Amino acid sequence: MNTAQSHRVVIVGGGAGGLELAARLGSRFGPSHITLVDANPFHVWKPSLHEVAAGTLDIHQEGLSYPMLARDRGFRFVMGALRGLDREARVIHIAPVVAPDGEEVLPARQLHYDTLVMAVGCGANFFNTPGAAENAIALDSTAAAERFRLSLLKLIARRELSSAGEAVDMTAEERDAAARALHIVIVGGGATGVELAAELHESTQSIYSYGRAPESLSSQAQIAVIEGGPRLLVPLPDSVGEAARQLLIERGVKVHLSTRVADVSEEGVRDSNGNFYPADLVVWAAGIKASPLLATLGLAVNKLNQIEVDKRLRTEDTNIYALGDCAAAPWGNEGKTLPARAQVANQQASWLAKLIGARIENKPEPGGEFVYRDHGSLVSIGQGGGVGSLMGGLAGRNMFVRGIIARMMYMSLHLMHHAAVLGIFRTGTLALGRFLTKRSRPLVKLH
Repeated sequence: MNTAQSHRVVIVGGGAGGLELAARLGSRFGPSHITLVDANPFHVWKPSLHEVAAGTLDIHQEGLSYPMLARDRGFRFVMGALRGLDREARVIHIAPVVAPDGEEVLPARQLHYDTLVMAVGCGANFFNTPGAAENAIALDSTAAAERFRLSLLKLIARRELSSAGEAVDMTAEERDAAARALHIVIVGGGATGVELAAELHESTQSIYSYGRAPESLSSQAQIAVIEGGPRLLVPLPDSVGEAARQLLIERGVKVHLSTRVADVSEEGVRDSNGNFYPADLVVWAAGIKASPLLATLGLAVNKLNQIEVDKRLRTEDTNIYALGDCAAAPWGNEGKTLPARAQVANQQASWLAKLIGARIENKPEPGGEFVYRDHGSLVSIGQGGGVGSLMGGLAGRNMFVRGIIARMMYMSLHLMHHAAVLGIFRTGTLALGRFLTKRSRPLVKLH
């Protein structure tokens, strides 16, 4: 193993876990030791992608620049997507960066490492459902969330034009489609599906209100959630799932439980019983799967392409670790793996920072295994409320929370993530600035 003067740590993936790990290590050891690699130039906290899709959060305000973070927190940032791995030479291959017009901005490159950390996250799992990959949008990236938002705005704009009698260039079929209510179907009743449904209920009302009288809004957007299980939010306590269902129904969202999707087309979604749900937009939030690239790196992966690691988050290669959604980390002794949650990645980053810090300093690594402590889960139900379960609350009992208190606690999680990568003072300044600027902006991003 190299000495502290030359040990190189490369972290691939700037999500919640990867970025926090880079910030923690960078502030201690500096850019000569710590390099973060990501295909994007800025970071958006993944649990907030449903707000990006609904237009209630602007990525150009929310996004944190990786080069800025690198300078402030003491690590080096390299932009580009992972393309390959040479374990023998301890080299990763990075794909070129290409502009939208096809021009190559940055060439393909190589990075040498002594310790490599994989933190590339996961994408959508369509479970081989016919038409799903082609006709549904999965909120697994900032680009996908923005694509959904723009598609939503286009559909609403055409309906506004049609209702005003100005759609002279539309065919009769297009005018009929624009005249009826907008149908949005969300496949999957987990946290992403539930949060998106609630956020869309509020954002579509806001978008329509900018060009239409409030009394005409109720029938303009019809949102449905299709869940294959018997209830929403299956990993959470029954009380949380039932509370979420009631809150969605109160907002006019149709919830279909124990319903399996058979296929997705341009016209809508069909379930296994032959029922058809018309849809102008379909969102797929029914499961996760890691990139197929991970299965080509020579590391052991599971059926979801997640990298298999031991209880120290180490792969079969002692110089390579993995954390977050892309890692199949053991949970207990029953063959389970840790869930894909931001708090898992946060805790893994904190634990790995100590272990890798010892490697950089050429000191004995701390003993023990990574232990996940479940602090509960919170789900946002629109801007004014939420539901959640807090593990080990007052008097050692689990607590059920809902309403504005749950929403405020949910928002605090986002601020805690920012504090980990920006520091407390800058996070407070940023939060205050956004609170003030919201008074001069529309409720949703309209362009």
